[in-house]
Amino acid sequence: MVAFILRRLFQAVIVMVAVAFFAFLLFQYVGDPVVFLLGQDARPDQIAQLRADLGLDQPFYVQFLHFLGHAVQGDFGLSLRQGAKVSRLIGERFPATLELSLVAAVIAVAVGIPMGVYAALRRGSFMSQVFLTFSLLGVSLPTFLIGILLILVFAVLLGWAPSFGRGEVTHLGWWTTGLTTRDGWAHVVLPAITLAIFQLTLIMRLVRAEMLEVLRTDYIKFARARGLSDRAIHFGHALKNTLVPVLTIIGLQLGTLIAFSIITETVFQWPGMGLLFIQAVTFADIPVMAAYLCLIALIFVVINLVVDMLYFAVDPRLRVAPSKGH
Repeated sequence: MVAFILRRLFQAVIVMVAVAFFAFLLFQYVGDPVVFLLGQDARPDQIAQLRADLGLDQPFYVQFLHFLGHAVQGDFGLSLRQGAKVSRLIGERFPATLELSLVAAVIAVAVGIPMGVYAALRRGSFMSQVFLTFSLLGVSLPTFLIGILLILVFAVLLGWAPSFGRGEVTHLGWWTTGLTTRDGWAHVVLPAITLAIFQLTLIMRLVRAEMLEVLRTDYIKFARARGLSDRAIHFGHALKNTLVPVLTIIGLQLGTLIAFSIITETVFQWPGMGLLFIQAVTFADIPVMAAYLCLIALIFVVINLVVDMLYFAVDPRLRVAPSKGH
């Protein structure tokens, strides 16, 4: 177990260094930060002085090592558009994105797994066909279209929920949350459903496929022969073994929700990191883009490590040491 974790940590470090290198290349080949800061009319001596202050006159590898050292400390410099520290901007937006992603993940898991189990156990029934049709729509429709349709129906026509913003939030130190207020919940419902639909349908179809596969295995037949009830077989044996591959998808999808909430945040004007990243791309705000890239990579690496460790809790076969002959 310890060797496994150490090996995964080493791989994570390699991945993060590689991502940091690609993020560093943004500073080298996507515009000149000196021009952004001083403007086109700056004098040559001003440009030279600022380049020296920023360390841009040093060799490539020295600049990368400085960038890597500052990135480890969470320091990505100043936003070229807003003139504020990138770490502060990310810190202000991260709670909103994480909150939206977690609510969407809970919806996807809480609805997707039961739908997948039902579609597997009652395949051929009317509701099973309805679920499969819904899953096809959820996978096929683009996220921005789903968001616009939800706004049209529930915000414009019915007036049940607000169509933009985060609503009233509570400040818990530097952290902010809208989940402690009624207005915050009203604002998070539509974007969370929009973000969850694709993941929900993916989880549903995966659970259904895995459940059908497990139900055809020999040990399920032996369990039936022993006279176990359908409830014990379906939920005590089949579902537990179905969750092993599902854990991978759920873990990765949480990272995907955080990374690709950009479209949802743009449609609903949700003040999260995705909206900040879109604004950074529009204005070529390279420090913000680099920080976003590194943070998303870190989130994926951490989630992958957690999911790998959960395998040991779910699948006992992984806890058995391989024999020397294999």
